[in-house]
Amino acid sequence: MSIIVNEERRIFLLQTLHNSYAFGVDDQGLLRHLYWGNKIDAIDDFEMPVLAEVSTNDPVFEITREEFPVYGRLRYKEHCLKVTFADGCREVDYVYENYKIENHKDYDELIITLKDSHYDLYITLHYKVYGDFDLMERSVTLRNASQENMAIEQLQSAQFHIPYENLNFSNVHGHWGAEQQRFVQKVSYGKVVIENRRGISSHNHNPYFILDRDASETQGEVYFGALRRSGNFSGVVEQTPYGETLVQMGLNDHDFCYNLAPGEEFSAPAIICGYTNQGFETMSHHLHHFAQAFILDNDIRPVLYNSWEATGFGVTCEEQLKLAKKAKELGAELFVVDDGWFGERNGIKNGLGDWYVNKQKFPHGIDELIDEVKSLGMMFGIWVEPEMVNPPTKLYKEHPDWIYHFANRVSDTSREQYVLDMTREDVQQFVYQMLDDLLTSHDIDYIKWDANRPISQSNLDRSVWYKHIEAVYDIVKALKKKHPHVLFEACASGGGRIDYGILGIFDDFWTSDNTDACDRLTIQDSYSYIYPIKAMRAWVTDCPNFISNRDIPMRYRFHSAMMGTLGIGCNILKFSDEETKLAQEMIALYKEIRPIVQEGDFYRLENLSEDDYRSYEYLKDTKGLLFVFLSHTRIGHRPLTLKLRGLKKDTRYKLTYGDQEIHKSGAYLMERGIDLRLSGDYASELIFISEM
Repeated sequence: MSIIVNEERRIFLLQTLHNSYAFGVDDQGLLRHLYWGNKIDAIDDFEMPVLAEVSTNDPVFEITREEFPVYGRLRYKEHCLKVTFADGCREVDYVYENYKIENHKDYDELIITLKDSHYDLYITLHYKVYGDFDLMERSVTLRNASQENMAIEQLQSAQFHIPYENLNFSNVHGHWGAEQQRFVQKVSYGKVVIENRRGISSHNHNPYFILDRDASETQGEVYFGALRRSGNFSGVVEQTPYGETLVQMGLNDHDFCYNLAPGEEFSAPAIICGYTNQGFETMSHHLHHFAQAFILDNDIRPVLYNSWEATGFGVTCEEQLKLAKKAKELGAELFVVDDGWFGERNGIKNGLGDWYVNKQKFPHGIDELIDEVKSLGMMFGIWVEPEMVNPPTKLYKEHPDWIYHFANRVSDTSREQYVLDMTREDVQQFVYQMLDDLLTSHDIDYIKWDANRPISQSNLDRSVWYKHIEAVYDIVKALKKKHPHVLFEACASGGGRIDYGILGIFDDFWTSDNTDACDRLTIQDSYSYIYPIKAMRAWVTDCPNFISNRDIPMRYRFHSAMMGTLGIGCNILKFSDEETKLAQEMIALYKEIRPIVQEGDFYRLENLSEDDYRSYEYLKDTKGLLFVFLSHTRIGHRPLTLKLRGLKKDTRYKLTYGDQEIHKSGAYLMERGIDLRLSGDYASELIFISEM
């Protein structure tokens, strides 16, 4: 049983393969957290502590480990819910109502219902238990059963109680072109806040938390949670004066208010959460396996060619046809036309919103290109930015009220564009119809959906931050229901929409506009802690790179991009014969190994050298891969001793690379390891692993 209940003592015990999570209802009707950690089978061992205040300045509400604290009474801590009722009361006072258990094919669910003691506000807490994955999924739903409106001013998805102090908190920071920069900081007194206020997600922080007790990849306690939400979110980590660390994560209350009408329900986004005492590797594997099982489809992702860096806005049918033929020669399976194919789109100042095929660029229509791409045996994809509009366009001139704006303020443009008010039904219908017409009229297999600026002048309704993203979700869900073969890529000026909210609705992440192969290793490494490799688009692009101005060998660039879902973004018409041959070889090789890359277990290997090596391992069934990188050789260069992980101790393995072949036991490879020496600048090696 994954959910055990002691009816008499009103204690709930959630059980996964290795872990337990316990909470209960006390004599005052408060829902109180009891335990989260390694598995404890005996529910009768759990007791409800008696509430006792330290002093009048430390009331029991402040001290007790509430499962879902609300705003009101003698609470001054972070709270998960704040509501203003129709009569002006701004305090929630809940009491426990009941519970029920639902058994589903893939999970069991505990549903706890709380109710305000006076108002007809129902708070339903959901705990989905994925036992074999050592994960839970928590969420909360509010229901207004009264005849009057209620204003929801704050709603967090969950609060977590971790019974330790001086933990390490990790997340990512960054900006455009430098997303997914992992940081680790010690949690002490005071609060750590991560958030996004931009509406179109963010390059700065990501909606997850990782807290550890000096853990390594393979050892140590780790608590973690990933929010299933794009756009505005907030997370708070606080070490309390009472010997524990609290975490909350959910909707950002910045400029937020949701009017909950009579009879209406409103849900916070779910948060996937877990615990392990086996380090970051196990955390990553649990999340990756969950994504593979329940979020991503089972299809292998195709090798993509994107024409942006070859042509920019200067798209013409003739040039795209040349690129398509060359892409096919190299081995690409999907040809994507990026920005510049529509409207009067010759730069960033015009075109967005006028989604008709530019007749000067495609005098015979875009089907001429699509038909040629299809005749070459490739899929066809196209770039769109449906949430935006440029001021000179026909769409904006006809519907100036369709953008976010205040009547007596000048609306900001950013990147020469406005943001469409996606909370309006007519705007939603326009965006859906435009994309549906595009997919119905043309044989398109792949949509790259971009979003290149944040929201401003967000209109008078403060629920816009929530409703905008819901509209994006709903439109793509409806399109995929009607066009189930179409893949959608989530792009937001690079990696601004990497989250578990968009994943599963969209199929791939564009990880960053920074395609420098060396920088991408850092970005990809940080990404891998939480998100599955299969959804990580990675391109090979031209050198010198437009951001770093570095000139990196093509072999290294391919190896870096082959660690995810491979794409090519070079101006391939300028390839030399030697570059063409190498690209063909690497793409063919990727097609052989991609089931291991996209669906295998991923390992971040320890660097035991003083040199800047980066090493990564993939395992799937009886086969595996090692990617090893060295950015540059240092003085006193030493070899790398590389210890593998995840192998079977008593099984013999063959490792091959170049003209070398190594036969060793799994125990030897994991405990002793192999010695490697790469030399020079931007050296890389791909090593093949197979059971003998």
